[in-house]
Amino acid sequence: MRDINQFTITQAVKDTFKTEPGSRFETLLHGLIEHLHDYTREHNLTHEEWMGVLNFLYDCGQISTPERHEFILLSDVLGFSALVDMINTKGGATEGSNLGPFYLDNAPRKALGSDISDGRDGVTVLVHGRVMDTLKNPLPGAILDTWQADSAGTYPIQEQASGQDKFDLRAIFEADDQGRYYYTTVLPKPYTVPYDGPVGVLLRAGDRHAWRPAHLHYIVRHPGMNAITTEIFFENTEYVDNDAVFGVRKSLLAKIAPAKDIDALGYKLDKTPDAVCTYDFILAPAS
Repeated sequence: MRDINQFTITQAVKDTFKTEPGSRFETLLHGLIEHLHDYTREHNLTHEEWMGVLNFLYDCGQISTPERHEFILLSDVLGFSALVDMINTKGGATEGSNLGPFYLDNAPRKALGSDISDGRDGVTVLVHGRVMDTLKNPLPGAILDTWQADSAGTYPIQEQASGQDKFDLRAIFEADDQGRYYYTTVLPKPYTVPYDGPVGVLLRAGDRHAWRPAHLHYIVRHPGMNAITTEIFFENTEYVDNDAVFGVRKSLLAKIAPAKDIDALGYKLDKTPDAVCTYDFILAPAS
């Protein structure tokens, strides 16, 4: 140890970890150490810069809560989340997109045809489609976990101090025997990612905007299939070409059309929609 220097310390650190040779954990850990050390040497990191990074990460932890995960937001704005999604979209499935910092894993279960706008003003949109496998066979009983912002671009979870229920604009649906899902909600608007914390400081320092295009979040599951976490965006709307967190994919764009001939769909709806959004989800078999 007494003879290590800036070029031999990397191997010395790796050698201190008694990992299983050839294991995935060893590969990931050693790779992280190597890249971190290479980055530090390449840029001749100063003490002030090193401490700045540590303080930034500390601030991310301090502002995080069960309802706000600043590290997920950091991952999003750096394109890390999008890259992981892209790498892990395989087998012809619907492309993955950002989970985001506001997911709650215990949303209320609701019947198909329910309205989840919880009385909010705005354009009422029927969101519907099918869940299928890669051969376009329907997947009855598929579970769709959805959440979104409102017509002002705000998630209720951000406004609990004003009396809003954090479970508004969230629901879990089960696809019918044809693999169909359908419900009504309020059409969301674009919004900025949380800008009052360390990630906001980073965006301002980099002269970047914080806007996200309007979207709907989903996690879709079915036994024997790989679950997907993704988002639906809307064609010809603001920020679809410059999303602050790089979540938009061409395949995830849906059209918003006037509500016409919806009776022919045979849905029983709690609320009459003004518009319709159609999107089919594709799940690939679990490997």
